[in-house]
Formats: sequence, structure tokens, C-alpha cells
Amino acid sequence: MAPVIDSHQHFWRASRKHPPGSAGARGVLDADYGPEDLGGQLRAGGVDGTVLVQSIDSAEENDRLADYAAAPFVSGVVGWLPLARPGPALEELARIRVPRLRGVRCQVGREPLDHLERTDALEVFRRLAEHGLCWDIVPVTAEQAASVARIARAVPELRIVVDHLARPPLDTGEWRPWADNVTELAQSPNVALKVSVGRDVLTNWPAWNGDQLHRYVDWAVRGFGPRRLMLASNWPVVLLRASYTGAWGDQVAALQAAGVDGEDLEAVLGGTASHWYGLPENTAP
Repeated sequence: MAPVIDSHQHFWRASRKHPPGSAGARGVLDADYGPEDLGGQLRAGGVDGTVLVQSIDSAEENDRLADYAAAPFVSGVVGWLPLARPGPALEELARIRVPRLRGVRCQVGREPLDHLERTDALEVFRRLAEHGLCWDIVPVTAEQAASVARIARAVPELRIVVDHLARPPLDTGEWRPWADNVTELAQSPNVALKVSVGRDVLTNWPAWNGDQLHRYVDWAVRGFGPRRLMLASNWPVVLLRASYTGAWGDQVAALQAAGVDGEDLEAVLGGTASHWYGLPENTAP
């Protein structure tokens, strides 16, 4: 049985710099979060390892991630690259010394991603593929999703991981264009999807409601299948609306309601993340 992997979590020190979008958020996000705060919750949730993901766009963030990667449960790390600037991106790629680096990303907000389709930017993506690194991205608009789909077709050797269910409109209850975005992204076999809820949704969602997840998760399962889906907490951001174990359990329940069980559920709980990111087979709890 593959280890259970939380494929998306963060660490930060609020006293140094807030993660994007959380500055001034009094309460749950306005605090330090490190390995000592997560270990017990992983054990309570039956999670064996994690993928630690960058939260601040800076070279210093990569240096901090290198220190955090020493935590015994961190199986892989998604670092930062300034992908909008191909030259500096390649320089930072050569400089990074992060143990268990398995991918990179940068914050994109709602900005158009056309610049990532330029020839020089595509060359950076090809270099990532040569290094065996994934590209994590959170497309939240139809235009961004279309750009990611085109990049996936242009660089088929690149493994792309779309974070946070590509921003399902849980806060409004709408369906399109999100459902169409997921369908288009799923057409490229080198794209995987994380079953998790991002900050933008959590900030605007009046309250956590596990039942609301079901139809969105069901559609993701239909499009991607369990071998291209991975479960993630987005801790500590998820604490805006739910506890770690509460959110994790509701997401598992949504997968089961979509008919995912047995070996397929094992894949979403860890096998997909282990395969996609190239994580070690043995992961310390």
C-alpha cells in the first residue's frame, strides 16, 4: 500500500512576511506555522508524508524551504521560480539547493498567462522536465486554464499539477466555466489535479460545507480519473474554514461519494502524488 500523502501544505513565519493575500488577516493565518505544528495533525489524520509548497515569491523562500525540508514527514518540496522572467528563472533553478525538490511554481493571481507561452518561457518548462520537476499552477480563470492547456500540449514531457481543483466556485455555487476548464485540462495526459480548496475560495466561502464539495469532486473524478488526482489539505490556509482532520475527512468522503474506492482511493490518497512527484517509497510518519 502506498504511503498516504498530503500533496499540498505550507510553512511560514508571519513575523517575517505574510504569504500573499493573508497580510492583515488577524487570527488563524496571522501566526507562525512550522513542522512542529503539523506533525500531530498528520498522525491524527493517518497521513504519512507531505509535499511542502512555496507560499512567498522570493529566492529567500527557497532557502527557508531547504531548512523546512529536514522535517521527517516532508517527502517532497515545490519551490519557487520567477517563471515570468525566463533568464532569472534559469539562474534560480541552477542556484536552488532544496532537498527533495520535486517541483516549482510562482503566484499568478488572476493575471493572464500568455507570457508563459512564449518561446523562451516554454524552454524553461522543457528544462524543468529535463530535471524531472513538476510545474504547479493554480488557474482560477477560463483564460488561465486555456493557457495551461496549451502549455501542456506544447511541452508534453512536462508534468503539470493543477492545484486546488482549479478554483471551483464553492462560494457562489456556479458550475461554468469551471466545469469546462476542468474538462479541457483533463484532455492532456500530462496534467494532474489536486483535490483541495484554495485560499481564494476559502476567503469567500461563508462556511465550510463538505456536502458542497461532492459535485465538484465528482466532476474532477470523471475528467481526470483517480490516477491523475491527488488529495491535499492546503494547511494551514484551510484553517480559515475547517480543521485539518475535518477538511481531510470531508474530501475523502467526497471522493467516496464519487465512487472512488479500493486501489483507486489509494491512488488519490498517495499513489498519484508519489508517482507524479517521484517521491520516495518509504515515508516516515
